[in-house]
Amino acid sequence: MSEQDNLQQADGTEEKNENVQPESPQENVATPKGNDDQDAVLNEIDDSNAEDAEDEGNAERHNIEEVDYESLNLEQLVIQLERLVKNEKVQAIKKPVEAIKAEFDKQFQELLDEKKEEFLSNGGNEIDFRYHTPLQRSFKDIYKDYRQRLTAHYKTIEQNHKQNLSKRLEIIEQIKALTEDAEDSMNTKYKKFKELQDQWKTAGPIPRDKYNNAWNSYHFNVERFYDLLHLDRDLRDKDFAHNLELKTKIIEQAEALANEENTNRAFRELQNLHKIWKEELGPVAREHREPIWERFKEATKKINAKRQEYFKNLDTLYEQNLINKQAIITLIEEKTNENITSHSGWQNKIKEIEALREEFFKAGKVPIKVNEATWAKFKEAVRRFNRKKNEFYKNLKKDQYVNLEKKLELVKIAEANKDNEDFEATTALMKKIQSDWKRIGHVPRKDSDKIWKQFKSACNHYFDRIKAQRHAASAEEEAAYTQKEAVLKGIKALQLTGEKATDLKTIKEHINNWKTIGRVPRNKRQIESDFNTALDQVFKALDLNKTEAELIKFENKLDQLSSGDDTKALDNERFYIQKKVDEIKGEINQLENNLQFFSNVKSDNPLVKDVHKNIKKHKDDLKLWTTKLKKIKGLYA
Repeated sequence: MSEQDNLQQADGTEEKNENVQPESPQENVATPKGNDDQDAVLNEIDDSNAEDAEDEGNAERHNIEEVDYESLNLEQLVIQLERLVKNEKVQAIKKPVEAIKAEFDKQFQELLDEKKEEFLSNGGNEIDFRYHTPLQRSFKDIYKDYRQRLTAHYKTIEQNHKQNLSKRLEIIEQIKALTEDAEDSMNTKYKKFKELQDQWKTAGPIPRDKYNNAWNSYHFNVERFYDLLHLDRDLRDKDFAHNLELKTKIIEQAEALANEENTNRAFRELQNLHKIWKEELGPVAREHREPIWERFKEATKKINAKRQEYFKNLDTLYEQNLINKQAIITLIEEKTNENITSHSGWQNKIKEIEALREEFFKAGKVPIKVNEATWAKFKEAVRRFNRKKNEFYKNLKKDQYVNLEKKLELVKIAEANKDNEDFEATTALMKKIQSDWKRIGHVPRKDSDKIWKQFKSACNHYFDRIKAQRHAASAEEEAAYTQKEAVLKGIKALQLTGEKATDLKTIKEHINNWKTIGRVPRNKRQIESDFNTALDQVFKALDLNKTEAELIKFENKLDQLSSGDDTKALDNERFYIQKKVDEIKGEINQLENNLQFFSNVKSDNPLVKDVHKNIKKHKDDLKLWTTKLKKIKGLYA
C-alpha cells in the first residue's frame, strides 16, 4: 500500500480508511454539483466572489445604499452623484453612478426636447438652438472627476494585482515543494504549511480572470499536502477539529441569515461566508465532510428561496408601478385634450402637468420589458401637451401685439395730460385710462415693463401734483408752524429754577400757548412729536412723577385730536387706550393666578417677590391708562 493510500501512525501501525482525501466536490464551491437550481445560486455566488477578488473596495460597494433614481429630479440626481463621488470609494460606485447618469441623461433629454419645441414655436431656427443649465455643467464636472479618479485607480491597482498574483503563485509552488520535500520533519513541514496559508490570506486581490485557476491550484495543493504527507495524527486531528469548529460557525451564521429581513443584504453576507469557506478554511474529518456541506447548502438554499420570493414580489410591485404610470400618462393625455382658452388657465394646467411629471418619476420602476415603451409613451404625452401649450401662446402673441398698440395709445394720453391744470376734467380722464389699461390684457414680455413704467410715471406725476396741491400749507397753517417753532425753542431753552411748583407752572404755560396755536401744514406735523420729546426732557430734569407727566402730555394730545376735523384719529386713540387697559388687566389676572402656585412658599422668596413687584407695576400702569380712558371718553359726552 502506497503513502498516498494510507497514513502511518506514530507507533508504526497502519491506520485503515483514515487517509486524507480531497474534500468532496460538493464542498468545493468552485465546481458545485447537484440540481440545476442549487448549481445556479452557487455559481452566482462563485462568480460574484471572483469579481470581488479584483475589487479592493467590494465591502464598500456592497454597502452602498440602494436608491430609486427614477423617482429623483435633475437637481436631486446631481446631489446623489456628488455624494457618492465625494464620500465613497471610486471603485465601489460604478453601478449607482451609471444608473444616475442614465436617469439624468434621460430626464435632461426630455427637458431639452421641451425647450427646443418652445424655441421653434417662438419662431426660432433649429440650427440656432442652444440650451444649457448650471445643473448640466455641475453634473458633467462631477462625472468627469469620477471617470478620472476611476481611471487613475485602475492604473494604480493593475500593477498591484500582477504582483499579488505572483505572490500567490509563489505560495502555491512552496506548498507543492513542501509535499515533495523528503528532508524536513512532519512538524516542520506543518508549521511552514500554516505560515504559507496565512500568507495566502493576506496576499491581496488578483485579476478576476485568474481568480478561479489560482484558487483551484491552491486548493488542489493544500489537499495534496494533507494526502501525501505523513502528518502526525494529533496535529491532523487538531487541524480537522479547528476547521470543523470554524465551518460550523459559518453554517450557523448562514442559518441565522435566513431570518434577515433584507434579502439582498442576506445574500451578500452569504457570498462572504462562501468566500471564507472556500478561501480560508481547510478540510475536516471524512465523517463530517458531507453532512456539514449539505447543511451549508441547505442554509444557502433557504436564503436563495427567500431571495427569489423577494424578486417575485418585486415583479408584482413593478407591475403595480406600471399601472400607476399608465394612469398618470392617461391623466396627462386627458388634460391635454381639455379646451383651455386663457393664460391663467394654461398656467394652472402647466402646474398640474408638472405635478404629474413628478408623480411619474416617483412612481418607481416598471418591468424592464416595457420600460422603454412606457417612457416613450410618457414623453409623447408630455410633448403633445407642450405643443398645444406653445400653439396657444404663439397665437396669444398676435393678440399681445394688438394690446401693445392700445396701451401705447394710453401712454400718449397720459403723458399729454400729466401737466394739465384743469384738475377736475383731467382727473376723470386719468382714472378712465387707468381702468382701460387694466382691461386691455397682456402685451409681449419684452415690452411689458418698459411701457408700464412710462404709463405709471405719467400717471404718478399727475396725481402727485394733485396731492401736492391738496397738501400745500395755507398761510394760516404756515403762521401756526412758525409760532410753534418759537414755543418749541422756548421749551428747549427753558432754565428750571429748582422750585417744582414754579417750574411746573412755567411748563404748563408753554403747553397752553402751544394749545392756542392752530394746526400746522400736514407735511410739517412732525413738530408735534418734537414738542412731546422736548417735554419729556424737561419733565425728566424736573423729576416729575411719571404718571403726572404722561397725563400733562396726554391732555395736550387730546387738544390736538379734538381740535381737528379728523374724528377717526380720535376714535383710533380711544380704541388703542381701551385695548391697553384690557391687556394690562389680563396680565394682572395672569400674575395673580401664578401666585397660587407659590401657596407653600415663603413671602420673602425672590421669585414671589418678583411676581408681587410685577403686579404692582402693572396696577400703576392700569391706573394711568384708566385715567386716560376717562379723559378721552369725556370728549364724547
